[in-house]
Amino acid sequence: MKKTNILVIGVVIAMLITSCQSPSSPGERKWQSFSGDKRIEQRVDSVLKLMTLEEKLGQMTQFSANQSITGPVMPDNFKPYLLKGLIGSIFNATSVQGIRAFQQIAVDSTRLGIPILFGQDVIHGYKTIFPIPLAEACSWDLEMMRRTAEIAAVEAASDGINWTFAPMVDIARDARWGRVMEGAGEDPYLGSQIAKARVQGFQGGSDWKSLAEANTLLACGKHFAAYGAAESGRDYNTAELSEHTLRNVYLPPYQAALEAGVGTFMASFNDVNGVPATGSRWLMTDILRNEWGFNGFVVSDYTGVNELVPHGVAADEKQAAELAVNAGVDMDMTGATYIKYLAESVKEGRVSERTIDNAVRSILEMKFLLGLFDDPYRYLNEDRARANTMTPEFMETAREAVASSVVLLKNEGNVLPIQKESGKILALVGPLMNDSINLNGEWAGLGDRNKSIPILKGLTDKYAGSSVKLIYAAGSSITETTPGQIAQAVAAARRSDVVIAAVGEDFNWSGEAAVRTDIRLPEAQIELLRALKTTGKPVVLVTLSGRPLDLSWEDETMDAILQAWFPGVQGGNGIADVIAGDYNPSGRLVMSFPRNVGQIPIYYNQKSTGRPVDLKDESVDYRSRYFDSSVTPLYPFGYGLSYTTFEIGNVKSDKNVLNTKDDKLTVTADVRNSGTADGEIVVQLYTRQLTASVTRPVKELKGFRKITLKAGETQQVTFELTSEDLAFYGIEGKKKAEAGALKLWVAQHSADDTNEISFSIQ
Repeated sequence: MKKTNILVIGVVIAMLITSCQSPSSPGERKWQSFSGDKRIEQRVDSVLKLMTLEEKLGQMTQFSANQSITGPVMPDNFKPYLLKGLIGSIFNATSVQGIRAFQQIAVDSTRLGIPILFGQDVIHGYKTIFPIPLAEACSWDLEMMRRTAEIAAVEAASDGINWTFAPMVDIARDARWGRVMEGAGEDPYLGSQIAKARVQGFQGGSDWKSLAEANTLLACGKHFAAYGAAESGRDYNTAELSEHTLRNVYLPPYQAALEAGVGTFMASFNDVNGVPATGSRWLMTDILRNEWGFNGFVVSDYTGVNELVPHGVAADEKQAAELAVNAGVDMDMTGATYIKYLAESVKEGRVSERTIDNAVRSILEMKFLLGLFDDPYRYLNEDRARANTMTPEFMETAREAVASSVVLLKNEGNVLPIQKESGKILALVGPLMNDSINLNGEWAGLGDRNKSIPILKGLTDKYAGSSVKLIYAAGSSITETTPGQIAQAVAAARRSDVVIAAVGEDFNWSGEAAVRTDIRLPEAQIELLRALKTTGKPVVLVTLSGRPLDLSWEDETMDAILQAWFPGVQGGNGIADVIAGDYNPSGRLVMSFPRNVGQIPIYYNQKSTGRPVDLKDESVDYRSRYFDSSVTPLYPFGYGLSYTTFEIGNVKSDKNVLNTKDDKLTVTADVRNSGTADGEIVVQLYTRQLTASVTRPVKELKGFRKITLKAGETQQVTFELTSEDLAFYGIEGKKKAEAGALKLWVAQHSADDTNEISFSIQ
């Protein structure tokens, strides 16, 4: 405890002294407090005064405990650094006992006793695994997404974790990219709203004071920037895009995360227009800090600093470390470049110690805000961990999240739902029908895959004691089948009234470094489905995947399609709730589904061209079209069916002209449940600016409301638009609303043009 007492005495002395520091060098960022709390600033400075340069660089260094591997294992043994107090953060340490052992060394056995920050990829749950983020986004339920992030924080914090590398807020328009499963899809407006909800769920709100609560996590907006724009969908690949597109499409969700109070950002692996993000001062300092006012700290991605060498902008790791720290990357994740090389760089004048001090201040401040200096063991209590893991309440929320994330893509002849009183015989087939391993998807935290509930069990429990009878035959594995397996499945189908086939991807086919050029179902599964269709029985397809798939053949052939994504621990139960009609599907797509891989990238908010395609007659020549396929998606952004039907009408605005200052346009629409079942609809507001200084998208989402309507009920929905809502980065490179004519639609999805009105900005 003697080491800790030195730190405490130093803190008390330094709080009584006003620090005098020389002005920062030209081009060097100044440190500004994240919290703005003078007392914490004084405590941070007091610790900094006691630190050697080597100890400062230690705070800027993160090592992986390699207890939960999520990247290449570094050869360095980090234990000597730990014993010297030269580690600021540890990644992938697990369990109260394991984390306590590391923390105790840092606090009790090092010169200053500075506590360690423990990080983990808590992406869509810690032990209670929720649907993958792409699936949750399809619920369009911001409160639900805030709640699942909150539960993930409670579980992880109870196990000793205090920092999550989430949310991923990258806009994604290419379904080949495996990491689409981590994000919120193709739209910057929806992605921004979801970014805010998830940051607030992890951190307990947008107020920094909530970080002091022992059931919250420090969030991390990633990957800054434009990681989702990687060419050809190949992970880590180049992002070549204009500043116009970067600012109007890719940057808004990161800024939304900042506005929600996110404490950290992670640099992306990719280069942006020739400059790797990890070494981009323009991104990390000019935009993120100086323009947007971010005052937290930035961490590299896993060995991202080292990778500046193969990128070709650094001759060696020493130069890579210099580029990254001078760009504004405060912590090196698992690469050990800062701790190895930057002391020499400071001596050589290539990096100023003020730059080091500013980075360390930001890291120390987060540790103070998390309460680690007051009680380094505050997160570590095994009884609390047991009490806050996979509770009945958490399981119920997970089940609700599954049901609300499922998207009904087709329902010919109303084959769904299959209610308990129907007396039908169901053939349950497919490689994912009795599978628990794949349900959690990738980035599934510390979830036990064996505890995830298969669809077969969910349906068996759902129909137990009812008049519905079930027959099971797998028919194939994910990639292989035999004539015997298919024969068993066909025999089951012939004895049934309805076939339910659970098909899709292996969970390893999406996530980091998981890129596919063919996003159709594997041939073995297609062979099974062809055989099932020969029976003449209606076939309901349940597809599980981490990305949009090419379901063109399935759309023509199957009677119903439920896109269930990778649903998590309560997958079987939530899907069964939808199939049985206990939950009326309300999910709406957040990524367009292509007709074939040749359409990719495909997204609704595309630009018009000088020769736009005529969607009523795509055969017209010399237009921006394909010879062999429609330009439209198979299923558009915002699309999803229900067991009831809805109508939108009587769309009105309170004025025809919106002034650019202190004005708002109010839009109302009547939404009617015209069917026979109660249900939920996501009412979507789109706009288009017809003329501007730069080309604008043919449609842009500007608002949405998810409402519940009883059968036959009508409700008026109201939207408000301001000039700020319609602002964009124009030809001058500044964000503002431009005068001109616009259209708006209140719609059921992005391709719905039935309710259009005009207005203008002046």
